[in-house]
Amino acid sequence: MKCPFCLKTDTRVLDSRLTNTKDSVRRRRECPDCSKRFTTYERVEDTNVSVIKKNSVMEQFDRQKLITGMLKACEKRPVKREHIEKAVNEIESELRKAGKTEITSRKLGELVINKLLSLDQVAYLRFASVYRRFTDINQFAKEVEKLKRVK
Repeated sequence: MKCPFCLKTDTRVLDSRLTNTKDSVRRRRECPDCSKRFTTYERVEDTNVSVIKKNSVMEQFDRQKLITGMLKACEKRPVKREHIEKAVNEIESELRKAGKTEITSRKLGELVINKLLSLDQVAYLRFASVYRRFTDINQFAKEVEKLKRVK
């Protein structure tokens, strides 16, 4: 593993343990050259799904892209990163269980919206406004009314 500080490749593992979700291993490492410590995560990379975009272009499913989008929606909200990662793990699990090799960006977006709805209503509205391309305040008002009825 390459040290992120000095870029040397000879690092040593100080501690290894399963994460709370038990789907990855957290390793605490130290670089013998610069003595800096850092954490890595090891997980199975088996979500071999292609995402079909609105313009029909296909791209490989990117877990980090989902996390980034959800983090942006949850910015300055009381949502922990661990909860976002758990939601993404659940989405990946749903994709694996479905056994499909392709998913439309629309269906993937709906999975994300549903997870955000259970995490934080403001984050849900932020994501929905971009994802569904709200063009005026009336669309926001309709979505807020839906949220009030659900609650």
